[in-house]
Amino acid sequence: MADVGEWFKNLPRFTRWWLGLTVGFTLLGRFGLLSPQLLYLQYESFVHKFQIWRAATALFFYPLSPGTGFHFLINLYFLYNYSLRLETGFFDGHPADYFFMLIFNWLACLIISLMAGMPFLMDPMVLSVLYVWCQLNKDVIVNFWFGTQFKAMYLPWVLFAFNLIISGGGFSELIGILVGHLYYFLTFTYPIDFGGANLLNTPAILYQYFPNTRSVRGVAAQAGAARADFNQRPPPPERPRGHDWGQGQVLGGR
Repeated sequence: MADVGEWFKNLPRFTRWWLGLTVGFTLLGRFGLLSPQLLYLQYESFVHKFQIWRAATALFFYPLSPGTGFHFLINLYFLYNYSLRLETGFFDGHPADYFFMLIFNWLACLIISLMAGMPFLMDPMVLSVLYVWCQLNKDVIVNFWFGTQFKAMYLPWVLFAFNLIISGGGFSELIGILVGHLYYFLTFTYPIDFGGANLLNTPAILYQYFPNTRSVRGVAAQAGAARADFNQRPPPPERPRGHDWGQGQVLGGR
């Protein structure tokens, strides 16, 4: 148990909080210490009865049962794996920017779920974070079940199709993809690739509570600086060329 506690304590801040609250609220609801009726998202209770805590508990609580246990564990794996990769990778040294991404994705999932009548936010929220990582690492090869391998940019769609075929679901995953794409487009694609305004700026108050430990402020500025640095690198010196002998023939080829 000491090793588990040490592992959990060494997780980055927001991944640790998200993982811990998800496990905690799910187990509290599973064993009846908290009523599940008070934890899931319901439009009437949230809007008209002002039970605003449901916006948070619907993210952290998942209805655990023998039929949903495996899906819950898979979600926990994706939550841990891809939140950890983002927080210690691209967002390393920028905790406020990562926290703002989580807040934006959560609010977007909340609004869509209220309109669509979805009671739980875990599925779309996890997929939205996974989608952002996959877009930032499009060409990385990822492993999937049965030894299949493909580029990371296809992983969210594979998960959507897999859940659609296996359980007849997929709507929650589709919402997560939509939310993740909205964040990625507004933060990276529109300001960097299209030269538009940066529409998603991390509020200054978050930097006061979670100051940067690296110099570049803002994820769009960070990505833009990295791209500018790459574009400004001098081209490699030309290697002396000998006689052009043509393409030739590969030995053993036909």
